Order: sequence, then C-alpha cells, then structure tokens
Amino acid sequence: MAHDHDTHAPHHHDHSDIDWSGMAAHLETQAELFTPLYERALAWLGHKQTEPGLVVDAGSGPGVLSCLLAEAFPGARVVAVDGAEPLLERARARAERLGVADRFGTLTGELPGVLDDLDYPVDLLWASRSLHHLGDQRAGIAAFASRLARGGTLALMEGGLPARFLPRDIGIGRPGLQARLDALEEEWFANMRADLPGSVSETEDWPALMASAGLRHTGTRSFMLDLPAPTTDRARAYIAGWLGRLRDGFGERLDPDDRHTLDRLLDPADTASVHQRADVFVLAVHTVHTAVRTG
Repeated sequence: MAHDHDTHAPHHHDHSDIDWSGMAAHLETQAELFTPLYERALAWLGHKQTEPGLVVDAGSGPGVLSCLLAEAFPGARVVAVDGAEPLLERARARAERLGVADRFGTLTGELPGVLDDLDYPVDLLWASRSLHHLGDQRAGIAAFASRLARGGTLALMEGGLPARFLPRDIGIGRPGLQARLDALEEEWFANMRADLPGSVSETEDWPALMASAGLRHTGTRSFMLDLPAPTTDRARAYIAGWLGRLRDGFGERLDPDDRHTLDRLLDPADTASVHQRADVFVLAVHTVHTAVRTG
C-alpha cells in the first residue's frame, strides 16, 4: 500500500482499486513540490529526536520523503516501507542518485504487520498520511509504537487544512468552487475510510491515540507551503493534475456548472485555465504530531 502524502483526491470508486504504482509520477511530483514544507517539518523534528540510528518511513511511496529523512539525519540508516515494490524501486534509484544508498534500505509489505520484519527497534518512525489508509487507526498506532526503541519517536503527519490553488471568485462559474470540491472530498474520504478492511470509526485526536498506545505526546505543529501567484509551470502542472483527478473521480456527483468550470480550468487553450491565468497559487498546511516511547 503506497500512500498519497498530500491529497485525498479520488482516483477510483473505492480504496482497494487504487493503483498506487500507476500513480508513481504524480506521487513524486507532488512530494517534490511540497519539499520546502517537509524540510521545515524535519528540521523541527530533528530537535526532538537527535541522532537516530534507524529511521523508518512507513508508507513511503516512491521515496522522496525517505531521502529527505536521510539528508536530515545523516548518521541514520533509513528504511522505506511500502506495499508497492515498483514504488520502492524508484525510492532506491532516488537514494542512489542522491548519494545516500549506502545507508538506505527498503521493505515491501502491508502496514503495519510488515514492520515486524525490521531487524531492530526504530528510533524515528515517520508516517506521512499513511495511517488513515489503515482500517483500525488505533491498532495501527499501537503497532507503530511497539516497534519503537526506548526513547524512540513516532511522528504522524495527519490533518492540516485543505490546499488552495485559486481565488474564491475566479471570474468563471460560481464563486467558491474549491469549497464545494472540499465537501465532495470529505464525503469521498469518509466512504474510503468506511470501506477499508476492519474499518473502525475513530475520533481523530492523534495525541490521545498516541497516549492510548503508551506514548508520551511531545508536540504538535503545522507547516505551510506557500507558492504565491504567479506560480511556476511545475506548480501549474500539479494543480491541473489535481483538478483533473477531481473532475474524473467525482463524475456525475459534480454540479454541471462546476464540471464545466473545471473543463475550462483544464483546457490549455483557454485563457481562463490554470495553464494560463496569473492568479494560480499553492497554499497548503500539514500538521505533524510527535510522541515518544518512554518505557
């Protein structure tokens, strides 16, 4: 199971149909675009867990964040864990390109059980938006906690704010398009969670869930990505990909006027599209929660 670190955009009708390996290019592009946010989060984390020996990226996808972890903690061995071997192949290739392959490994299998295959306890376990793909999140956190060394840190990136790319009134269609898309995404996410094997409804109080696993909460902080307008071609391509997946994923659930607006936003030949308009930006906030194993 690979995990989309930054979006809940629907790709198929249910979670089991998601082809994470087929999304490799998107996952890499997305994580690379959000690298400034991740670097700030990891710098903050570095003050909480100094000089870890083993760092695990649980739900690593193609390994962009895994390699950032290797750079942030130069004395650590980093293991990228994912269920999609093609994505881990990309992670290994990235580690080679960046010169960290000598202390970089991968582990293929489904979370959280695959963590039992680790050779020794973990000093820092990073889970970036992978936990919410487990049916029983409380049990998932308990499994993560059980793999920590004494004094080891669990860092969960969950929550934050929906990303914004456009002004409220974009001059075409009804104002408030992204707010309406947010509502559809929330509905999709709730259905995705309900359809997961062993799904358990859980209040998303991450510090409390960490405490229930015997961990001591050590901090919560949010980190912002701010790529103001006029933004880069790379950001425009990312935004177009995001909006395209929403248009295709929501299908008939979209208001017809909103679908027409999305069609215009995605048409490179239209001066109102995200490919041409000057007011496109990326503004996103992700939240990280940390807790330590004391016993």
